[in-house]
Parts: sequence; structure tokens; C-alpha cells
Amino acid sequence: MSTEAKLVCRNVWKIFGAGAREAVGAAGGKPNPEELARAGLVGAVRDVNLEVRTGEIFVIMGLSGSGKSTLVRCLSRLIEPTSGEILFNGENLLAASEARMIEIRRHQMGMVFQHFALLPHLTVLDNVAFPLEVQGIDRAKREERARRMIELVGLAGKEDVFPRQLSGGQQQRVGIARSLAVEPELWFLDEPFSALDPLIRREMQDEFMRLQSVLKKTIVFITHDFDEAIRLADRIAIMKDGEIVQAGTPEELVLAPATDYVAEFTRNVARSKVIKVSSLMHPLATSLPAITISQTASVSEAAPLFANAGEVVGVVDATDQPVGLLRRADVIDVMMQG
Repeated sequence: MSTEAKLVCRNVWKIFGAGAREAVGAAGGKPNPEELARAGLVGAVRDVNLEVRTGEIFVIMGLSGSGKSTLVRCLSRLIEPTSGEILFNGENLLAASEARMIEIRRHQMGMVFQHFALLPHLTVLDNVAFPLEVQGIDRAKREERARRMIELVGLAGKEDVFPRQLSGGQQQRVGIARSLAVEPELWFLDEPFSALDPLIRREMQDEFMRLQSVLKKTIVFITHDFDEAIRLADRIAIMKDGEIVQAGTPEELVLAPATDYVAEFTRNVARSKVIKVSSLMHPLATSLPAITISQTASVSEAAPLFANAGEVVGVVDATDQPVGLLRRADVIDVMMQG
């Protein structure tokens, strides 16, 4: 993951109601909720600032009505923000023409929503190839790329099947393949698994992580499920009443909540799920043990290894180079904290 920002939000507002822009201007760019209410306006997104880094999974989460889905639609200008700046690769999207935005969405952004929105009269192959047809790509080339995406999401052999003949999880895979067919730089996913049964949802999360390990996309992922967020996210932003109240790694949110709301939001999360091995490891003073784990793994993932590892497990980085040791006693301490 790069530290370079792919997407930057600066003071983004989305206010619903007549005279919204005038209300923001009259309040010096930062109207408070009372001012909005008096004017009969609703602040769905309020003064949002965030950066999404190249190659990371950035999760935006909050309860229903917190503004997370409105925000993600503002980021792609499917909904027009009231004010602020949204920079994509340094280009201010709010200054872009509608024709330019169509070009960006067609060629550089992918989108997956909770409702699959597959075209029922088209086969799986034609559904996945559809955005490439809109781009004007010739049939042979778009079908070749569509077949690669179908294989990537584990649906090889289903190319000639219609959506009604697929399970919910398979339909969602088609939606994912379709959004990937345009080979997007930036991928928006708005609660893509929330309509699925729990077991299928878990399988789709695993599939999503497998895809990300291969594709290394820059992803903005919307969810209201904190367990899903900590499984998937490099960083998380928590929204409340249209505002981002805290953004950081899952570990930072659980161990150092910035507000009472964040503390309550994360109260029931097991620390072992969010504390990373890198936070507990000790310097490597001896040779690397035979059993190892990634420094980015959670303590809960490391714990079962001690059944065969004895007192220490080796810790390695993304290139499998040794970086430290993890001790059984430290893991037990975290697990006992609940």
C-alpha cells in the first residue's frame, strides 16, 4: 500500500433543501445543525475531510442515516455535493464537466451496490461485458476481458447462465466482476454483502480479500457492521449525523477512541481481533522459529499457532523476511482482556 493519496476530500458538505449553498456561504462555510434546522435544511454530509491512499481498503461505517452512502455517492458525484473539494489523482471532481465525470466513471471508477442491478435478460457474460460495450470496445475484446473477470471471481462455466439461475452470492460475484471489467483505479462498494445470508457473506468477504491480494485496488467500502470492517479495512472512518467523528486503523479506534460515541461503537469488539502482531512482537534475538505469522495478522489469528509452536512464533513482513518474535504470554494477556 502506498502513502500517496488517490482520493482527497476537503470540507465536503451535502445539504438537502432549497437555498443550501446560500446557507453554507452565510455561515462562513460551516453551518451548525441549529442553523440548518431553522432554514429547513438537512445536513446529510457535514464538513468531511479524508484521504484514501493508493492501494488501501478504506472503510466508511456508521449506523443507518449516518450519511455514509450519501458520502460515497458524493465522492463519485452521483450526488452533487453542496460545497468543498474532492480530488481524484489531483483533479478536482467538483470542477469537472458532466462529460468529464462520465469519462472518469466509465474508465477509472468501479461501483458495486447492495442491490446487484444485473440485467435479467442478459447472460452472465453479457452482464459483465456490458460496461465495456458502453465504452465502445469491440465484441471479441470485451468478451475476452469479461471471461477473465468471471474466472477471477470463481464463476468459470457460468458464462451462459442468466441471473435468475444464480444464488444471491453468485449474483453478487457477477456484480463484482462487472465492476472490475473496466479495470478501475478506484473501487466503490456500498454495503455489497449486507443482503446476503451470514455464511455466504463470510465467504464473500474471504473472496473479496483474495481478490484484493491479487488486484491491489484502491477501495472505498461502506458498511454498518464493525466485524466486517475490522476484517477488511486498512483504515476506518466512523460517521455520525453526517460527520466523520474519528478515522484510523481498527486498532486505533478500539484502543484509543476519540469520543464516547466511538467508544460505545467499538465496546463489544474483542481486542484480539484488532490488535496486530506487530504491536506485540519483540526484537528477533535468535534464529526465526519454524512456525511464523505475518506482522499484519491479528492476535486472534496468531493464537492457534501456539498449539504446535511452544512459547514463541516467528513474525515476518510482506516479503517473508523475519522481523520479530511473538510470545505466548503476550498473546494470552490480550486474549484474557476479552
